[in-house]
Amino acid sequence: MDTVEIIRAKRDGHRLTDDQITWFIDNYARGGVIADEQAAALAMAIFFRGMQSDELATWTRAMVDSGSRLDLSGVGRPTVDKHSTGGVGDKVSLILVPLVAACGAAVPQLSGRGLGHTGGTLDKMEAIPGWRASLGVDEMVDQMRQVGGVIAGATGDISPADRRLYALRDVTATVDSIPLIASSIMSKKIAEGTDSLVLDVKVGSGAFLPEVDRARELARTMVGLGESNGVRTVALLTAMHTVLGRTAGNALEVVEALEVLEGGGPADLVEVTLALADEMAALAGLDADPAAVLASGRPREVFGEMVAAQGGDLSADLPVAPHVEVVTVDEAGWLGRLDCLSVGIAAWRLGAGRARKEDAVSPSAGVVCLAKPGDAVQAGQPVLELHAEEPALFDAAREALRDAIDVVDEAPVPQPLIVDRIEA
Repeated sequence: MDTVEIIRAKRDGHRLTDDQITWFIDNYARGGVIADEQAAALAMAIFFRGMQSDELATWTRAMVDSGSRLDLSGVGRPTVDKHSTGGVGDKVSLILVPLVAACGAAVPQLSGRGLGHTGGTLDKMEAIPGWRASLGVDEMVDQMRQVGGVIAGATGDISPADRRLYALRDVTATVDSIPLIASSIMSKKIAEGTDSLVLDVKVGSGAFLPEVDRARELARTMVGLGESNGVRTVALLTAMHTVLGRTAGNALEVVEALEVLEGGGPADLVEVTLALADEMAALAGLDADPAAVLASGRPREVFGEMVAAQGGDLSADLPVAPHVEVVTVDEAGWLGRLDCLSVGIAAWRLGAGRARKEDAVSPSAGVVCLAKPGDAVQAGQPVLELHAEEPALFDAAREALRDAIDVVDEAPVPQPLIVDRIEA
């Protein structure tokens, strides 16, 4: 095989052969044969030329085969997972995993960390004292067998080709490519060994792909990849025009997730969680009503068992920011807009997110929404709380929020939270 010829073929708009794809992915994952600049050139060619559906299926399968696949056949339950494309205040996994486990499934939630304005599930869970993200394969399987659910970081053997390509794409402006996004997400999910998968593809200003047409294209692409690799897959497009729930920040979101598990919590967060849980239960063939199971209190017990199994202590106090400031509105009316991206950037600047993967995050920093779009507000009323470890961080967060809030004369029409459903 000739690396330059492979790059040239894609540059000129040709379909790569299965042998070319398999050879390239295998050798790039191993290292030593294909230089980073050659992989970057191919990624850029894919960015501009795209990939045919069967070509992308082969590419994704090669990425899966670059590492190991988890064998979940011994967990004794049907396996189903969920993946979110990321948003602001998206603490759904913390509720969904124990909920679906309480319904009778095994949920192997291999999660990631936040980058930029989007939060990471592992960062949220690590706000719980003692909790550890790193588990061996045997530990994961044993925990799913005994408890039903696990939230953990992916092992180094899961799609190592994706790990190398992702790092490269991040510094070569090739992240925003639907074939590369879809293969990155799905290679990891296929390799984790789940029987079925529900995708939560976010749409709106706080989403990775804000435009509904692009989000729908990504959803269809990922559903097709899942089905072609033997994983039953459904996608929901869900709204991310404003914060999901009322908090954005690590410990703040853990508290809110616990509120839902204990029978309360914001209505929008509950609605999205139950919509995803319904899809997961159906794919797993479970005879269970997630709303009734949530009301029973059993998912809260399962969450406690999951946390304890990974060394966490829910009886210990969660981190609390020492400094809090409020953002007020100047006029009375209705809160018409609370821009999701702006709130996410504010939370990031307060310390809840990271600019680079190696950066540390503050477990206590973040934003609390005291009002959401559609709420009536009075002049001078606080609508946001800013939480930080250092007061010097407030100015940058306020700047991010400068044009984020609109007060209008009439109550805005509520936007649907479930935008679309995509299946094979």
